[in-house]
Amino acid sequence: MTDPAQRPLLFLDVDGPLIPFGAPSHHYPTHPVDPAFLGAAANPLLARIDPGHGPRLAALPCEIVWATTWMADANECVAPLLGLPPLAVVVWPEPSDVDARDERAGLHWKTRALVDRAAGRPFAWVDDEVTGTDRAWVAAHHPGRALLHRVDPRRGLADGDYTALDTWLRQPS
Repeated sequence: MTDPAQRPLLFLDVDGPLIPFGAPSHHYPTHPVDPAFLGAAANPLLARIDPGHGPRLAALPCEIVWATTWMADANECVAPLLGLPPLAVVVWPEPSDVDARDERAGLHWKTRALVDRAAGRPFAWVDDEVTGTDRAWVAAHHPGRALLHRVDPRRGLADGDYTALDTWLRQPS
């Protein structure tokens, strides 16, 4: 699998997987962030991003795509902290009546857009809000392999998450 078009996609959320939240703030280690890089309006939660995630993400056999409400800001604020180059970004569609119906059914608002963006390619989605409803919908509507991997937002990406992702991504299509 050397052709990037054939590599699985990894849709990556920021809040939860990379910026842990939900536990008392003193439970989170912080990492140095150059104030000149971030400017005066820096998000103080960026210090929770462990730069060690960058090499681990880069080592995964996939094409990483930001799937976050940070959108293009992920390339400006998050990627440099991880030592990653600018990545593709999912551009979320405007909310619609379909989204309201999906929400009532328990489907995450990102799910349809990610399946559309994958366009049949194998993909893993790393988020702290993935549910069984999303997994069932993807299984019924996506012709390729898919892994919807929920990360505990209180701890963010951990060793077990990387092991699960690496194992799944290395499986033949």
